[in-house]
Amino acid sequence: MTDTPSEPQAHGVHITAGPIDATIRIDGTPIPAGQLTGYVLEHAVGDSVPRLVLHTRQPDGAAFDGLARVAVGVSKTPGELVAAFLAEVDPVLLDQEALNRSDYGGGPGATARAMLATLADWAQGNGGGT
Repeated sequence: MTDTPSEPQAHGVHITAGPIDATIRIDGTPIPAGQLTGYVLEHAVGDSVPRLVLHTRQPDGAAFDGLARVAVGVSKTPGELVAAFLAEVDPVLLDQEALNRSDYGGGPGATARAMLATLADWAQGNGGGT
């Protein structure tokens, strides 16, 4: 017999959230007041069980002893996300799409405004830029 679970175990979760606080109970046990700094609840329709990631504040000297499944993720900054998006943009297509916009106006900055509007459309999945 092994100490490592073969599959992640699901736990009963109850979340009561307001605009500035949340109470989360796991298997009926609340997370102590002041320990929770945030949480992310995600559920892809094709997955059978949602994933809850808790962000907690640990007091000095806190220790953990036990088994856990660990996932490490590095969040990208907004600047990194924008830079990655812009790196995929076809400049010739951007130029064409911006100049052919129905809302393209004249005057100073008109082309830049049209390009920014086109990029915003593409970022929201409207159009074929990336």
